[in-house]
Amino acid sequence: MSMLHRLEDELHNPLPLHFEPLPPSRDVLCTFPTVGTILRVILDVDCVTYILQLLKVDQWMKFFHVFCKMHDGLWYGVFTSSSMIRDMPNDDILIFERQSNCDQRSLGELDRMPYWSCPWPSKITEVKRIDVPFSTLMDVLTCKKETNNFRCVVRFVAVIPWRVEDFRAPCGAYRVRFTLEDPTARIHAYAHAENGEEFFNCSSTDALKRKVIKLLGVPVSRDGEAIMGGARNPPWVQCYLKSNPIKQRHWIFETKLLG
Repeated sequence: MSMLHRLEDELHNPLPLHFEPLPPSRDVLCTFPTVGTILRVILDVDCVTYILQLLKVDQWMKFFHVFCKMHDGLWYGVFTSSSMIRDMPNDDILIFERQSNCDQRSLGELDRMPYWSCPWPSKITEVKRIDVPFSTLMDVLTCKKETNNFRCVVRFVAVIPWRVEDFRAPCGAYRVRFTLEDPTARIHAYAHAENGEEFFNCSSTDALKRKVIKLLGVPVSRDGEAIMGGARNPPWVQCYLKSNPIKQRHWIFETKLLG
């Protein structure tokens, strides 16, 4: 999926991490499945009362004529006056099939990788430990441990600062915030200090520019120059994350960005 968001706009107009005006609470997030995409649905003003009367807790429902739209790369549905909703019996064969598929994906290691990354993520990154099972970003957000490590397959869709020349603080240490996404969630993750040194794996500014351009999916001209402002298509890559889900802080570590 191509990104139309311009890298240079990230500071003043950042990509949203979620579709809702406010982030869902941790208690709500922990009720979501950790594989697959949760499609948010907004209700047209004309049908709010009607639809709220029909919705039931713990009841399977089938929706018809729901319009799917995209906002900054996030899909959402719109329930309008032409949409319909219908109860489904809990023993419907379709429910068993969907639940079985979800359970299988939750248990299988490779099934936790995004389908878009098949057959395997791009090799422009390298992680130290390949014996760690894959996790989704929703696994990261809902982990109950105070700190934990995760091996994820993600896309790097935004960065602050966007100029490679500004990646280092005046003290010389890296201080970079990336926006990562997979089908389950978006998060901010930091490449900081010695972890940044390991990740960027480069001393030449020109070489680092080429690496970051490829990581962020920036198109290049025939002579190798970046075409800023155009549609981007970041590749799916492996990344190792150290996370404190309680504080919602995440860091990139034990990962190298290759040439």
